[in-house]
Amino acid sequence: MLFRFFLPACLLLTAQAAQRPRGVSSSKASFYQEGKEFVCLDSGQVIPWEYVNDDYCDCSDGTDEPGTSACSNGFFFCENRAYRGTYIASSRVNDGICDCCDGSDEYEERIQCSNTCEELGKKEKEEREAFRKLQEEGYKIKQEYIQQGKRTKDEKRARLSELEKEMAELTSARDDLQQKKDEAEAPEKEAKERHEKAWEEYKAERQAEKDRVAAIHAFAELDINSDRRVDLVEMQRHMEFDIDSDGTVSDEEAREYLDDSDSVELEKFQERIWANIKDIYKPPQEAMEEGERQPSEQPEAVTPPPPPPQEEGKGEDDTKPAEEEEKMPPYDEETQKLIDAADAARKEYNDADQKVRDAENEINGLKKYLEVDYGPDEEFSSLRGQCFEYTDREYTYKLCPFDRAVQKPKAGGIETSLGKWGHWYGPEEDKYDAMKYENGQSCWNGPNRSCHVNLHCGTENKLTGASEPSRCEYQFEFTTPARCSRPQPEPKEHVHEDL
Repeated sequence: MLFRFFLPACLLLTAQAAQRPRGVSSSKASFYQEGKEFVCLDSGQVIPWEYVNDDYCDCSDGTDEPGTSACSNGFFFCENRAYRGTYIASSRVNDGICDCCDGSDEYEERIQCSNTCEELGKKEKEEREAFRKLQEEGYKIKQEYIQQGKRTKDEKRARLSELEKEMAELTSARDDLQQKKDEAEAPEKEAKERHEKAWEEYKAERQAEKDRVAAIHAFAELDINSDRRVDLVEMQRHMEFDIDSDGTVSDEEAREYLDDSDSVELEKFQERIWANIKDIYKPPQEAMEEGERQPSEQPEAVTPPPPPPQEEGKGEDDTKPAEEEEKMPPYDEETQKLIDAADAARKEYNDADQKVRDAENEINGLKKYLEVDYGPDEEFSSLRGQCFEYTDREYTYKLCPFDRAVQKPKAGGIETSLGKWGHWYGPEEDKYDAMKYENGQSCWNGPNRSCHVNLHCGTENKLTGASEPSRCEYQFEFTTPARCSRPQPEPKEHVHEDL
């Protein structure tokens, strides 16, 4: 019974094809009715039916010669049964090259064309089936991405709400501890300042005593004749007072160091002279001192003060080094208690302040995440935090979705920024078809680098290609299940379809 209906249908289609002029598709057959005048499809010119496919171009739009090469702007329709009907330029009709898979464009048989439509149709069907299976598998993974993406977004929203409520408590606690810290630091500061002031005063007194003793020793060393005065002759024995470096200390040079005096006593030496010469004065060697002095013939000398007595059981090796003498002694017990209390208050405040800063950083990170468009169902959120690489002969390219795109030499070296995440870059009807990364490292004498990422359906997240089609403008190819649509059912078999 089915065969009875199918055979007339085939005969009808064959009859319809026979009624159509060569090179006309079934969708345009109604415009070509044999025996009637033909109206050029675009220009509206009217010509006799006999002019159609007469190998002479009458219509300016070339529609009167769909089956010949007479019109340079015409189109020939390839039936291509078992595959896909398609149009080719009329100029390719009978040019000795097989353009239609059914060979219908070479009807003058200058060349024998094999009919490859069935083979092409079979291959296309296999490819279509393979892509449908890929889409089906990718779409299943996409559903997992969607569930995870929505769950993650809900969790981050909840966490953000929780943190924003906690911030008020954390800030209040930090402010209370700030006041406690300030109250503990005030007496600490006063006590430390008193201790340090006393130490500075002690050092000043000790230094003054050292200067006094040093001045007495220097006076005794300079007073060679022990007359309790230092005069010009005695100053001239020390070449360090040779101001003009001429090898001698003149009266004027010696007098300048003696405050314009010919001689000075110990009191004036301590008050006026020692401060000016102590940095350049060089004590004489003991041997020279012994050779120059005549104690039996000299008056009584100024006797330097004896060194302080050492504690019993301690020798010279036990004396404290100069660094220890300059080190401030430990704080007294009361001051140390105030310092310990202030340290404890500072630690409490710092811990509370760190909690506030940690919460602020987490809030900023959550807000930044939630501001990004991860697709209509959050399906692209699974890509965040991951990076993918592709290597060609010279470079390794890296894509970190929603973050950055970079390039580095394959042999090693520093990375070059190709751009930071900008926005979705697909067409208006499907903006999630591509990504745009902008404001990368600037090119020499050129713009900042940028990267266009085309997204394709695939069963895994993978960077599959990279190129630089224009200077400083890069293009990546990336497959991901997030780009897979719900598979469409395989269309039913049909006799033919015009394209």
